[in-house]
Amino acid sequence: MSKAHRAPQADTAVRNPMDAKETAALWRRHKSKPTDESRNRLVERYLPLVRYNAERLHVRLPDEVDVDDLIQAGIFGLLDAIDAFDLDRGVKFETYCAQRIRGAILDELRSMDWVPRLVRSRSHKLNDTAKCLEAELGRKPTDGELAKRLNIGMKEFARLKRDAPTVSVVSLSRTHYQTDNNKDVTELEVLCDPACRNPEEEAQRTDLKDLLTRGLTRAERLILILYYYEEMTMKEIGATLDLSESRVSQMHSAILDRLKGQLGNRHREFAIPAE
Repeated sequence: MSKAHRAPQADTAVRNPMDAKETAALWRRHKSKPTDESRNRLVERYLPLVRYNAERLHVRLPDEVDVDDLIQAGIFGLLDAIDAFDLDRGVKFETYCAQRIRGAILDELRSMDWVPRLVRSRSHKLNDTAKCLEAELGRKPTDGELAKRLNIGMKEFARLKRDAPTVSVVSLSRTHYQTDNNKDVTELEVLCDPACRNPEEEAQRTDLKDLLTRGLTRAERLILILYYYEEMTMKEIGATLDLSESRVSQMHSAILDRLKGQLGNRHREFAIPAE
């Protein structure tokens, strides 16, 4: 279910068992003689308002942001609002504290953000400009058109375009998709591993190795394996097989000539696709 379908309803902000008279009496008692008990009761009274604002902001945030963290930050804003609220001004506390709660949550989000605010602001401006131009032109705008609309030079635009992708961070524990057995597949599980070898290529390499060494003597097989797979020098191979370096080189050349003839007609079959 998407976040758009989980947006909180406005009535959750006012649903509370304490009636208006009890609330007014509690406020008068707290302002005349503040205590931890009265303060805690006021926090409990307006806690649904904190949750309401936190969930509204959470709808527009990535899934990695925990709504409970936003609620925790909002509670600090509520506490500040309770301490600073003036009963004599005749303003509803719900209206007054909503801005304090949202401000505290936004401050927490900014403190959690590793991207400088200027970079993020310019990235948003670039994305918004690109969307506007695409709607006007009916196609994706060029870099020159974007730079002209932003009224900046191409050098500055290149720097802005380079910095723009850095504002987005994806958690590797984030759900990539769900399977039929309700097991979530995370981003980490579908991440490409450059060190992982293609099984098909490995099978081809094994077949090719078997074909190369088939019909060769033990010394000839060792020369190929030690030279191409173990990356030993001719001198090191000669010392291993008790042969001179020149003899190993002669045998190597003779083996290659023989194999070229054998593999000439099977080159396409054993060709490994380029990466």
